[in-house]
Amino acid sequence: MDRLIAMRVFVEVADRGSLTAASDQLDMSRAMVSRYLAELEEWVGARLLHRTTRKLSLTSAGSETLPRCRHMLELAGKIQASAAPPDNTPRGTLRLTCSMSLGQAYLAPVLTRFLKQYPGTAVSMLLVDRAVNLIEERVDLAIRITNALDPNLIARKLAVCRSVVCAAPSYLQQHGTPRTAEELALHNCLTYSYFGKSLWEFEKNGAPVAVPVGGNMSANESSVLLEAAASGAGITLQPLYSAAPLLRSGKLVALLGDYQAREMNIYGVYASRRQMPVILRVMLDFLVEQFAADADWDGSAA
Repeated sequence: MDRLIAMRVFVEVADRGSLTAASDQLDMSRAMVSRYLAELEEWVGARLLHRTTRKLSLTSAGSETLPRCRHMLELAGKIQASAAPPDNTPRGTLRLTCSMSLGQAYLAPVLTRFLKQYPGTAVSMLLVDRAVNLIEERVDLAIRITNALDPNLIARKLAVCRSVVCAAPSYLQQHGTPRTAEELALHNCLTYSYFGKSLWEFEKNGAPVAVPVGGNMSANESSVLLEAAASGAGITLQPLYSAAPLLRSGKLVALLGDYQAREMNIYGVYASRRQMPVILRVMLDFLVEQFAADADWDGSAA
């Protein structure tokens, strides 16, 4: 828990008498405000607020804690002001999380360019195929490919992630090349546990097409399926950023050019806009530029 943020949340709620008003002021969701309050109460070891359907009021412990929180926030502000760099040059360490495949196939060289451009910065990467709790794991920025955002978090659209159906020439020589999406049901399809495991969705001439698929291999890491497909194991549906090098080399062949696989959005997700660190703001701008300049992405960031 970030105790300073929790103290700031408590002060705002006490001053405004409402979780909703405090969430608007802090640019946080109401659920996030409630969570910070609960964690602060757990840390203090006492209930700080009486909550009713009509109003909030301080408990005796809350009355004692409130001025101390104000004092701590004032001290923190003075420390930050005295230590702040004189310009907007990013400095410090950014803790970032993304999937293993995105980190290895795309972000590693992009972040290398960022670190060279801003030598006073560092990046700590957490590569996992799960939705990380940003607050609990002290993560500044999550790069997520999804069409279902967490309403408790702030998100900036970075690009659109396109996907491609592909297979190795050796597999196609042995089993034939599907000409329609429906023919995928007759093939050995390598499926990703977290996205379209048994149903691949497409669009053709504006009409949706959904095809049930199956095969003898499934995995929770798409890069494993990519390598298996390149070895001739079957047909896979892959993000274009992962498959592009193998498609260019001829190790994989793109299939079903008349069909467009369901697109996903890629977002930079973070906990709050309030007092956003310079390194986080600059990183988001940098990522938008990088995605827009790369032909393997649709860089239509909002």
